[in-house]
Amino acid sequence: MAPLGEGFVSETGAAEVDGVPQRVHSHAAALAGSEKELFAEAAMFVQAGLERDDLVVVAGSPAFQQTLAEEFGGADEVEFDDGVRLNARRAPDALGRCLQLSARAAARGSGRLRVLAQVDYGPDPRAVRELACFESAANLAPFVAPTDVLCVYDTSRLSSELVRSAPCTHTSIVRDGIARPSASYVDPRDFVRSLPIPAEPLQQSPPRIAVDDAPALAGLRHTLGAELVRTVTDRDQREDLHLAISEMAANAFRHGGRPISARLWASADRLVCTIADGGRGVDPLYGYWPAHGQDLGRGGMGLWLARKLCDHVDLSSDDDGTMVRLATALR
Repeated sequence: MAPLGEGFVSETGAAEVDGVPQRVHSHAAALAGSEKELFAEAAMFVQAGLERDDLVVVAGSPAFQQTLAEEFGGADEVEFDDGVRLNARRAPDALGRCLQLSARAAARGSGRLRVLAQVDYGPDPRAVRELACFESAANLAPFVAPTDVLCVYDTSRLSSELVRSAPCTHTSIVRDGIARPSASYVDPRDFVRSLPIPAEPLQQSPPRIAVDDAPALAGLRHTLGAELVRTVTDRDQREDLHLAISEMAANAFRHGGRPISARLWASADRLVCTIADGGRGVDPLYGYWPAHGQDLGRGGMGLWLARKLCDHVDLSSDDDGTMVRLATALR
């Protein structure tokens, strides 16, 4: 597999490397101080895409999309699709939708995709961290077509923590329709590793299951699965969680080192599970998109499935080894 992001440059303008045309992916943020300024930046971005015959996709709240539809809804090149945002969906699904649109754009018009996304997340620290990780990971997504993304932030409404993260997770900052490199941009892997992993209050209580130095994968899967039967009443969710946890356990046995341990906590409305092993050096961006593209039969799908099936997936490594923590609300 080629390194993530290979064939892309972070800023528009560098069109060739050693005489070979390069695909260009830009990911910019517009930090608007008012709703009026926000829509002005959004309109300039959409208009520029229409002038270049790009496939333009607008994502945002119903009110945001309606305002843009009143100005650009008659253009065939403009689509309104909220599936590319993290709101009410998980990262692999939102990024997967972006990749589908990129493939479509490659076969039409200028061969470029242009995505306008409103950021309207709430102040919850867990949600803010999820969005920041998503925005950072998006810089390395394997887009097929040259892709320009503009995320618009209304700084008068959003939490200060969310606004502060934007220059770190976007390669450029846009003002008055002009993009300039972000001096605060951080390499996505370094950025995600730098973020503190939020505490899960459930972990302050004794776990329902505690397995240390598991001798075999089959036994560990059976132990965890039996506890899920007792804990998770929704059958579909129980099967999803069993799959996600089993995949993390399998990864520990295949790629980690001994000892392998597991802990599971549950309440009436939440479940947390950790799988730890003696291995080191997990890439914090694993699982945001399939490891081998659309060829799902080649394996390497464990973390991608976990991110699709659980609300939160946290990876951490230190001198003692690697831990994956899955957390999700129970239905």
